[in-house]
Amino acid sequence: MPVYFVLIPILVLAGLYSYIGWRLLLPLKLKGPVKALAWLTVYIFALFPMSSAFMRLTDIEGARVDTLAWLSFISIGFTSIVFFFLLLKDLAVFINFVVAKIQSVFQQDVPNTFVESHLGLVGESRRNLLSKSVNLGVLGAAAVMTGTGVVQATQRFRIEKVDVPLDRISKNFEGFRIVQLSDIHVGPTIKRDFVREIVERSNALEPDIIVITGDLVDGTVDYLKEDVEPLRDLSAKTGKYFVTGNHEYYSGVFPWIDKLQELGMDVLRNEHRVITRNNSNIVIGGVNDLRAEQIVPEHKTDAFASLAGAPEAEAKILLAHQPVSVYDGEKAGYDLQLSGHTHGGQYFPFSKLIGFAQPFVAGIYQYKNTCLYVNRGTGYWGPPIRLGSPAEITELTLTGIKI
Repeated sequence: MPVYFVLIPILVLAGLYSYIGWRLLLPLKLKGPVKALAWLTVYIFALFPMSSAFMRLTDIEGARVDTLAWLSFISIGFTSIVFFFLLLKDLAVFINFVVAKIQSVFQQDVPNTFVESHLGLVGESRRNLLSKSVNLGVLGAAAVMTGTGVVQATQRFRIEKVDVPLDRISKNFEGFRIVQLSDIHVGPTIKRDFVREIVERSNALEPDIIVITGDLVDGTVDYLKEDVEPLRDLSAKTGKYFVTGNHEYYSGVFPWIDKLQELGMDVLRNEHRVITRNNSNIVIGGVNDLRAEQIVPEHKTDAFASLAGAPEAEAKILLAHQPVSVYDGEKAGYDLQLSGHTHGGQYFPFSKLIGFAQPFVAGIYQYKNTCLYVNRGTGYWGPPIRLGSPAEITELTLTGIKI
């Protein structure tokens, strides 16, 4: 795993916890040993995720690390929600301050008591009480949201049923059903039982094919081989296909390719397979992750190479972990692309902010001549929290009927 992948988060976490400690402790006006103890408590909470990040850096794995990971990720989830609300609070205070200053310039002849009452300016003791009350509300709301998010992430899946209209689909492939799984992130907090439930629910849909669009794991084969074993039981009428995500490259891509093939997955690496019915074809292509070449140069993603030698087909379907691969996929001639990677933002507030970083967040899109579906993720990454972006197993049905 690249060093920067862990060191940058450690620095970010240090700043995050310092800001939260400052904003929560300042109104309390603590002094001396009590103040020191309060700050020590803040950094003890920060120690969980920092220690977990360090262990990831040094490839330490095991049951004790898993326990630390649970504490770490719940702490990060709770803290990130607190940070967002405190930031909103500070933004509101800043805006009020600026407005008050602007208005005071035009109301210099107004008595101070009038200005205070109409601009929301209050005495120091009242401001302090208000700040304490807001902080307490923030902590309470974040705790409720974190608890709710943990339940939704660890115990609930949504079966997302999607009809995909494609012009050239004939009766030979009308109703062809694809179950898509993505971003399961088997690792410190997602284990065998979680994977087993995914397999059972996927098999119950009786699909024609099952595809996994990357980020299956967060850890080495030796560490997770028992946890991924239920994938051997995935059952589809025609085939089971896999493409790499960025996390496979952090976790040792070559051993994982071998392991997945041993589990019965057809791993597509800039290549394709053909499904034939009554002399009609569907092409299933797959590319390496968009950033794979940064770790394994020879694994550069190549949508054009994935179609080399492909026959004429009623539909050409691309499996690509990152949605933005659609730019090359469309040029290469794919009719449909299935992706993941974004998690739909996973939990509030990121579920509302991710659109600023990703042009395709979740659900179905049309990009020029290519239809794109982005799975919100079947598991989760980092904090075991889902709020506003439910985990999903997607059932896509191909149809020639325009909707």
